[in-house]
Amino acid sequence: MRDQLVEHLKFAAELGVTGTSKDPAWRTRLQEPVVDQQAAAPETPIAADPVTFFSQETLAAIKADIGDDCRRCKLHKLGRKQIVFGVGNPDADLMFVGEAPGADEDEQGIPFVGRAGQLLTKIIEAIGLSRDDVYIANVIKCRPPQNRNPEQDEVDTCEPFLFRQIDTIKPKVIVALGTFAARALLRTLDPISRLRGRTYDYRGAKLIPTFHPAYLLRNPASKREVWEDMKVVRGLLQASDSGFQAPGQKS
Repeated sequence: MRDQLVEHLKFAAELGVTGTSKDPAWRTRLQEPVVDQQAAAPETPIAADPVTFFSQETLAAIKADIGDDCRRCKLHKLGRKQIVFGVGNPDADLMFVGEAPGADEDEQGIPFVGRAGQLLTKIIEAIGLSRDDVYIANVIKCRPPQNRNPEQDEVDTCEPFLFRQIDTIKPKVIVALGTFAARALLRTLDPISRLRGRTYDYRGAKLIPTFHPAYLLRNPASKREVWEDMKVVRGLLQASDSGFQAPGQKS
């Protein structure tokens, strides 16, 4: 009985009841004044739902952990301008993982904003989403000199932050963009031409390797294969929303 009373009082407090009184007038509900809801609306937006808020806070903590001038690997002294962390919906069902920032990304601090990024935006829109709906990051957060492939020690140093991003966002589908990202995530030396066309289980998500948008700029004929991969992505997202597994998927 005591526990029930305590829980009742807690619930009452949540409703704004601050106490009780034996005065009969206390039990009489006064007519509440009419309030102009628009005028009374707060100037700041309503807080995000708890899951999204938690993800935002956790991603911010990961970014702070990296720091604005990370010196964990040699890239900090090889010409990089800034850390390129990641951008997008912290509660996204779909996450794209690229290789590393390029010149435009290093300048702006945002992944995939150059020509390849513009093509990626079109690819995202082709499956009925926008960049605001997804999350975009890279295996490493600093631009390698002359856009060379990241070296293994650089990957080993930086990829734990990517893993923390993935574990925080908990996407349903991850798209690995290009040979390097696919190899780094899947721990394989197979080329992207052999890896794409299949679906892999990865950290609680389905991983789809496909060609990097920069490769498509040089090889437009491969856009058809990327479109086939993105139709698989769309099917997986739709299947997860409906609660059924998409038929015909390899694991």
